Amino acid sequence: MCLPNTRIADLDGPDGAVWRLFVHIPPGDAPDGGWPLLAMTDGNAVIATAVDALRVQSAYPLGTDVQPGIIVAIGYPCEDAYDPLRRSFDLSPPPGRSYPPFAEGGPAVLTGGADRFLRFIEEVALPFVGALAPVDPIRRTLFGHSFGGLFALHVLFSGSQVFSRFVAASPTVYWEDGLLLESEKRFAGAARDSDVEVHLSAGEHEGEALAPFQYGREDTEKRLDHARTIQTLALTQAMAARLGDLPRSRVAYETYPGETHMTMLPIAVSRAVRVAFRISA
Repeated sequence: MCLPNTRIADLDGPDGAVWRLFVHIPPGDAPDGGWPLLAMTDGNAVIATAVDALRVQSAYPLGTDVQPGIIVAIGYPCEDAYDPLRRSFDLSPPPGRSYPPFAEGGPAVLTGGADRFLRFIEEVALPFVGALAPVDPIRRTLFGHSFGGLFALHVLFSGSQVFSRFVAASPTVYWEDGLLLESEKRFAGAARDSDVEVHLSAGEHEGEALAPFQYGREDTEKRLDHARTIQTLALTQAMAARLGDLPRSRVAYETYPGETHMTMLPIAVSRAVRVAFRISA
């Protein structure tokens, strides 16, 4: 992969695990106070889209309200867009569970490693980026899609002070019997001494209605049953409404018309760029 002003580094983290960082640093001098920063999960899948979106939008600030900044997309040392086993562990909140293998003869799927992953971000990834270029400590944004959205919300509800803006696209709120909702309740009841900005989104076809092209197929009923179980659209909308009522919280919600869980990803990445690198207050 060759992207302008972007480097790749494999870094060791807790328990000997290795993560791959894709770090985009814009050319030129950093603004006073340092560059704003956007940290992204599923780095292998999103880095190219994010860099291109930032390059295009920051080139026309009067029309986009976007300025340059640093992107650090955190993924894995592999050539695929995703490492399903590792991401299911890294992005899911504790205590986690053990699930049957994805494929016959494969390893069991473990979940519950989100705190370890957050520790890697806080103690390894961000200091590594900070040694490369100055970062504005009050303008750090965390983005995630699907399981990544679950992780972003877990970090928010954990009370971590590392990020002030959170973009959670199609978060798997339902995961493990809605365990995230208990964290949300604790977050809502805790006093905060700083403001937080949250952007939530889901695709139009993440509710009980599938996209038109998904009807009349062998997997249609299975998909409908799954959609009714996970309720991504409804649960995300409801969470946005609740968070919007909290003090010191700036909350926005969007439904992306015509989009499914996966087709909305590039739109969500572009929106994360706009949230992280917005010029206006």
